[in-house]
Amino acid sequence: MEQVKRRLSCIVCPMSCQGEVTLENGSVTGITGFTCPRGEKYAREEVVAPKRTLTTTVRISGAQLPLLPVISKTALPKDKVVDCARFLSNIRVQAPVKEGDVVCADILGLGVDIVAARDLL
Repeated sequence: MEQVKRRLSCIVCPMSCQGEVTLENGSVTGITGFTCPRGEKYAREEVVAPKRTLTTTVRISGAQLPLLPVISKTALPKDKVVDCARFLSNIRVQAPVKEGDVVCADILGLGVDIVAARDLL
């Protein structure tokens, strides 16, 4: 049995608790040091299947500005963030757009929608 310990700083809230996760054969067997359940949940996910929110821009036609800020509605697998950003670099939407409008549904088949982060007329 291979045992690995990883130290992490939680990014869920401003407290930035430091903790340690023990892994045995790729499975979490222990978590210490985090002060709340959210920190423990973050640590468990971060060592097994890390996720990140994607914020970027896409081109927009017929608007006051040339770019529309967008955000992933939920977190994406960390290893797919760059692929999603590349995919979005080829997207162009038409104004008007309202905050929350879906710009790209189910990006790369990951079950995550990309939505407008602001109104743009």
